[in-house]
Amino acid sequence: QVQLVESGGGLVQPGGSLRLSCTVSGITLGVGSVGWFRQVSGLEREGVSCMSSTGEDTSYADSVKGRFIIARDVASNTVSLQMKDLKTEDTAVYYCAAGKVYVGSRFCEASLLSYWGQGTQVTVSS
Repeated sequence: QVQLVESGGGLVQPGGSLRLSCTVSGITLGVGSVGWFRQVSGLEREGVSCMSSTGEDTSYADSVKGRFIIARDVASNTVSLQMKDLKTEDTAVYYCAAGKVYVGSRFCEASLLSYWGQGTQVTVSS
């Protein structure tokens, strides 16, 4: 059984930092891509950052470039998202996702990621 469990969300003031972690079990990272997505209630899910299966390619939403960093630890089977200089518009539920097959350049397409976590709330507010 594949499980993705996110942690690290919470309440932070604007300008602050948070580090999200995603512990993956049941699959081995490095086969498929991994990514972080977020969703605000009533709005569409947004891709935040993804990493290809090889780890050589990453992508970031324009709104988070320069502030967020995605990382993967194959040894511990975890994925992280380091977030700094947080803004109120970063408030959302953040989801970790992982794929089970190699998809080449389409590594951040949500429809190609088979496994999803339950999400962790990030609230940026003063």
